[in-house]
Amino acid sequence: MINQSSLPSDIRRIAIVGSGLAGLTAGIQFKQLGHDVTLFEKSRGPGGRLAAKRVTGGSADIGAQYFTARNPEFLPFLSAYAGEASFSVWQGRFGYRDEQGNWDRFPEESRYVGTPRMTAITRALSAHVPVVAETRIERLERERSQWTLVDTVGNRHEPFDQVIITAPPAQARALMAESDLADLASHLDDPVQRVLPCWAVAAHFVQPPWTRHEGMRVQHPVLYWIANNSSKPGREDTGQWWVLHAGPEWTADHVDTPPEQVASQMIEAFRELAGFQAEPDAVVTHRWLYARSEDGERPGHLWFADHNLGVAGDWLDGGRVEGAFNSARSLVAAMVASA
Repeated sequence: MINQSSLPSDIRRIAIVGSGLAGLTAGIQFKQLGHDVTLFEKSRGPGGRLAAKRVTGGSADIGAQYFTARNPEFLPFLSAYAGEASFSVWQGRFGYRDEQGNWDRFPEESRYVGTPRMTAITRALSAHVPVVAETRIERLERERSQWTLVDTVGNRHEPFDQVIITAPPAQARALMAESDLADLASHLDDPVQRVLPCWAVAAHFVQPPWTRHEGMRVQHPVLYWIANNSSKPGREDTGQWWVLHAGPEWTADHVDTPPEQVASQMIEAFRELAGFQAEPDAVVTHRWLYARSEDGERPGHLWFADHNLGVAGDWLDGGRVEGAFNSARSLVAAMVASA
């Protein structure tokens, strides 16, 4: 439990729920502005969708596969706070397969990955702010102008002047509703419907199953994305780890299917698409209930100034990794402007 001592009146105490890229960006920015910041993370460590699974010989990226840097402030931020060694350009060949089975090349654009795994970025960023791990915030309580955060085992973390929620929209909405903030939670009704699930499978092959591309987006009844994870910089694998992402409709239809069956069907779809017969010798499966955002309104962030409560996340700014950074930056700017 965190019990913060009194601070000068011009320093705000800010609680951030979630330590993915949005939460870490907001936390670092507010700390640089001189405020007192604490991040709460339900998992063992930071990351969000910049996720990787430990596998034999290394790791496999099971969440975001790469990121772009169209905002000129994004890479300098990562260089300054995560370090240039934490990410590199993925020099892969990227292809797109349409419903008729025709292949085309991805547009030319630099695509970056964490090195030696995607979580390297958020691990490095988290060194700059305090993160309370393995702490799931269950509800928020407000008395006068201050917030108390209550976790699932009843610990109370207080006091805070402002709260930022960076969880996926369904979880953010549930937290608001549990906190008697139904009027604010209603702002998330549409985003909840637009965030789609995704089954992810990492499969290891002794021999390369496919040699034409390192990353593929496919129009397929089962699969949406296929990537040779071992082709990314910093990976020192023997053989090749391939990552498969199922399409949102197929995932929704199989959201409660046992992982072993999911993996079998997705690998069979990959085998059919690529035209190989080899069986993988190791498989890891993960279900993302909140994976990818459909197109919709992109307000950038939500800031409820009367409540001193904000919401940020990639789903508020296009759904890409870079969107998490953009969302956090815009929220911080709004909070500073309203102070």
